[in-house]
Amino acid sequence: MPREAITSGDVPLSHLPFSPAVRAGDLVFVSGQASVDDTGAYLEEDFEGEMDRSMQNVARILAAAGARMDDVVQVRSFLGDITYRDEYNRLYPQYFTAPLPARTTVSGGISTLKFEVDVVAYAPRRGDDGSR
Repeated sequence: MPREAITSGDVPLSHLPFSPAVRAGDLVFVSGQASVDDTGAYLEEDFEGEMDRSMQNVARILAAAGARMDDVVQVRSFLGDITYRDEYNRLYPQYFTAPLPARTTVSGGISTLKFEVDVVAYAPRRGDDGSR
């Protein structure tokens, strides 16, 4: 199956050796997104701010691939500390609609970041009329 890197459009830059996302057939795999600006610089904020910026980066990358947050089927989240768990669970439903995506959450071990997330979306290519 051919793979296609998603690197154009409104996609934040990274200086690390990976694609922001890769499309493989009807699936879009978005690499881990943290609270970074368009140049790839880390923007330290409170947990809610870092989670929001990370999720907005995911949404921008999905849009560049012709997908939406509603297309996400798998979420893997990394919390900088277990103490963020309750806040994460409170904020999470703001980004996804039912049925909620499958989810894995891990805490600790991500350096100074408070939050990082990667997702997988089911997003068949759209036709010229916008249909799938």
